[in-house]
Amino acid sequence: MNSDSDLQIAGDILEVPHLLQAPREHPATVAEFAGLARSIAADRSQWEHLVRYDATSRWYHRLRTGPGYEVWLLSWVPGQGSGPHDHGRSSGVLTVLDGTLTERAGRGTRALTAGAQRVFAPGYVHEVVNDALEPAVSLHIYYPGLTEMPMHTRPHCEARTAPGPVTA
Repeated sequence: MNSDSDLQIAGDILEVPHLLQAPREHPATVAEFAGLARSIAADRSQWEHLVRYDATSRWYHRLRTGPGYEVWLLSWVPGQGSGPHDHGRSSGVLTVLDGTLTERAGRGTRALTAGAQRVFAPGYVHEVVNDALEPAVSLHIYYPGLTEMPMHTRPHCEARTAPGPVTA
């Protein structure tokens, strides 16, 4: 008599290659990008020695690139902020590595402490600020890689072209 309980696997199931997905070299889903950010955050040796603090402007460093994406490391001294902006056609993952950042968006304001992550879609308008008394460090992954960062005015959130480098 055949039934589902008659099915037995002989040998090592992990040796059946067509049943396994090949590991990806680069992330392709939102969950995988968020996971990449968490893995970089957890391994301080990948980023801590690179961090610099600049009192005159936000410091940033491109940490890694892959097919169609970029990973950026940013530092924020107290009082520094991005200004209201979006990321053009790029989606992103923002992960706070050290300190606390404040995100202001149309739905309100939230404090993001070390380990917090925000995933955002293209066109999402927000402002990130270090309102704390201590410096902060964040990791930003953009897919596709960041090519524009339209700035917005506070009262009406009207787009305008951003001068200078495109990182936030």
